[in-house]
Amino acid sequence: MSKVCQVTGKRVMSGHKVSHSNRKSKRKFYPNLFIKRYFLEDEERWISLKVSAAGMRNINKIGLTSALKKAKEKGYITKY
Repeated sequence: MSKVCQVTGKRVMSGHKVSHSNRKSKRKFYPNLFIKRYFLEDEERWISLKVSAAGMRNINKIGLTSALKKAKEKGYITKY
């Protein structure tokens, strides 16, 4: 599976590792992802999502159904 949050769309970024002498070498910044199970009350079933920490805070703030609806509109998730 790819390293992409299904709620916020956060993905791997690239950048430089900078040493003390200011030499630069390529590196990757990975999102803080978790595989988390949520209970969808509308359909009375459990769903598994790969979400970042920011995605979990977003779900706590606006609710699971509205977070999934926004993610589907933006194209981060196709089905759940």
